[in-house]
Amino acid sequence: MQETSSFGMPQSRVNIIYVANKYDSDIISTFDNVNSTVKKANSFSHLYEMVSKLTVYELDVNILVEVQPSSADEAFALVASLRKNWLSRNLTVIFLLTQKDQAITTEAFEARISDCYSPDISFADVKLRLQFLSAYKILNEQLKDLPEEPLQQYKTPFLKRFLDLTISVTALVLLSPFFVLIAILIKLDSKGPVFYTSKRVGTGYKIFDFYKFRSMRANADKEVEALKATTANQYGDSAFFKMKDDPRVTKLGNFLRNSSIDELPQLFNVVKGDMSIVGNRPLPLYEAEQLTTNEWSMRFLGPAGITGLWQIIKRGKSDMSDRERKKLDNFYNKKFSVWLDLKIILMTVPVLFQKEKV
Repeated sequence: MQETSSFGMPQSRVNIIYVANKYDSDIISTFDNVNSTVKKANSFSHLYEMVSKLTVYELDVNILVEVQPSSADEAFALVASLRKNWLSRNLTVIFLLTQKDQAITTEAFEARISDCYSPDISFADVKLRLQFLSAYKILNEQLKDLPEEPLQQYKTPFLKRFLDLTISVTALVLLSPFFVLIAILIKLDSKGPVFYTSKRVGTGYKIFDFYKFRSMRANADKEVEALKATTANQYGDSAFFKMKDDPRVTKLGNFLRNSSIDELPQLFNVVKGDMSIVGNRPLPLYEAEQLTTNEWSMRFLGPAGITGLWQIIKRGKSDMSDRERKKLDNFYNKKFSVWLDLKIILMTVPVLFQKEKV
């Protein structure tokens, strides 16, 4: 395993000290590359010893702890020891449970462990979470007093949640016959499932299942990297990827996308609480993992939504820059209110049918 001399790297790098047996190969394959520094501890005590030797310039390290039911007490004792040291008390610590155990998970969050994952663990999700937490430390000054103050994250205001549920539930009831019709047409148009489900990154880098009516041929996601290498990105040299006349889009899919009908299943995401009606668009993993600078991370500190400022101002326009999208997303995070949401909802209707194929 290759190691560099220091953990003092830019925030886009994910630096790890870990103790694990079952997940050893997963951690190495996910984090041991040119963008990370990975060091393995042989035991909990060895891990504490390694952390104790860090200098003040090496505190961008993250701690991954594999926790078996029999070693839970020892893992919590390790965290307690780290919290007693002023240099290590604010380090990001993530538990990786070898077995699902709700009691351990509950205790972990009560002890303000940064996160706790249960099987089956997606280590791509763990990496993305660590990238966000690294940026969040910079953005949130309250993290300096983490042992005394609870971590403050975005929480949907009552009136906004009430508006979300009222609109989404009403729309789902009224549109249910239309959903059945669209499902039949999709099945007649091309092979594959009616709904397209993908992993998206929303508020607080939370990863969730994102629903749409399928508008592309089956397994279209697997073609992204090939298309990025051979096709000009509509957004230029950007973390976001779109292309005109996408060959993966079906005949019916063109209509569904241009009329935004493909977005309607996201009403289920709103009911579940993954999204709001209005907010910043949740992003695919391959886009979100690139947006870890301070300014970009701010977009994930507000609500994720079906529609938003970007949709009403720049929908369908190929001249949208990264800077413009960043400004729109961050402006909404700072200024959102129920009245602004209502205005955006009303302004969304005229732009549903767009001229450009995107």
